[in-house]
Amino acid sequence: MKTIKLILLNTLCFLSLSAHAQKIKIRTGIEVLKEQKFKCLEGKRVGLITNPTGVDNNLKSTIDILHEAPNVQLVALFGPEHGVRGDVHAGDKVDNSADVSTGLPVYSLYGKTRKATPDMLKGIDVLVYDIQDIGCRSFTYISTMGLAMEAAAENNIEFVVLDRPNPVGGLKIEGNLVEDNYISFVSQFKIPYLYGLTCGELALMLNGEKMLNKQCKLHIVKMKKWKRDMDYSQTGLQWIPSSPHIPHPHSAIFYPVSGILGELGYLSIGVGYTIPFQMFAASWIKADELAGKLNQLNLPGVTFRPMHLKPFYSVGKGEHLQGVQVHITNFRKAALSDIQFYVMQEIATLYPEHKVFEQADTGRFNMFDKVSGSKEIRERFSKNNRWEDVRDYWYKDVEAFRKLSKQYYLYK
Repeated sequence: MKTIKLILLNTLCFLSLSAHAQKIKIRTGIEVLKEQKFKCLEGKRVGLITNPTGVDNNLKSTIDILHEAPNVQLVALFGPEHGVRGDVHAGDKVDNSADVSTGLPVYSLYGKTRKATPDMLKGIDVLVYDIQDIGCRSFTYISTMGLAMEAAAENNIEFVVLDRPNPVGGLKIEGNLVEDNYISFVSQFKIPYLYGLTCGELALMLNGEKMLNKQCKLHIVKMKKWKRDMDYSQTGLQWIPSSPHIPHPHSAIFYPVSGILGELGYLSIGVGYTIPFQMFAASWIKADELAGKLNQLNLPGVTFRPMHLKPFYSVGKGEHLQGVQVHITNFRKAALSDIQFYVMQEIATLYPEHKVFEQADTGRFNMFDKVSGSKEIRERFSKNNRWEDVRDYWYKDVEAFRKLSKQYYLYK
């Protein structure tokens, strides 16, 4: 009887997995490249910039796919933050090494240098980029992509992007453009905080608008059947953590909800607990009180639920904290990046002795300004602790960017 039950259970699991596989609705760049029999890489020595997110629809690594392709000569790998195989912690330097599986040299783009050197690129004809980003400018993979495009141009090397979905979709644009004094690896280009482009579209824009020191010879391997109004869950693709604290596709949606405030290390935002970027908590907050105040704002598409927790690590480790979990009830209506500023606003009202910029470590203001793209966000908010004092500045560039970026859309 037990054997029959196990067989039935295994069959149901298999059917479930098979049903899921049939629900995949799009074909990513690597899938299209396979369909094209790697034609754009044929006869060329290839360097691949990737990490664990670079896989086909069957979860096979792009590294192995190109290594095994009979008409592709893969000669080197390049690793962004977290490394080619994803075995490096956030912020830790990545060292040059050899890939255990293929024996290929692995060059770090998140160590002593963040831009490939001529020595790294010696003998390479084309650089291929295949990484799943999260649609937010402070996530460093797009910075790696842009600097690699510059290196390719400077060394007369082609650049190919295997396109992937923007997990937040192609419609949400939020945040001011990065200003000159705040260009950094977490805000490398003059684009909004949420920029509403796929990595392929962004590459076209960086090249076309001369946002790089030099334009490269660029080719995008487009996806098939992706649409701008799709979030990641609608693609049917499996999600591979793009970093340790982006474990699920919805984590990409919540990253802009709290990521800017999180740079201050002032509140727990769920990093170190089970719901990274989905909450705000501290030992001095009263959960029901804060949730009530925030819900009275009637923010479109957002509900706040009171919660209690003890973080396992990071901010508030082992302490009893209270706060709110953010629930996105209508993704299309929710203004994601605004939420953290409303939380800061209501904290200043309820707990005036804990106004964020009066209590947070001033040494971390610099990083807050870099991810905000300007010191104006912090300085304007600090005056009255009101989001309305900041909103116009935060959104001042959105419509102009939307108009400009439409020129580079590859998908409807």
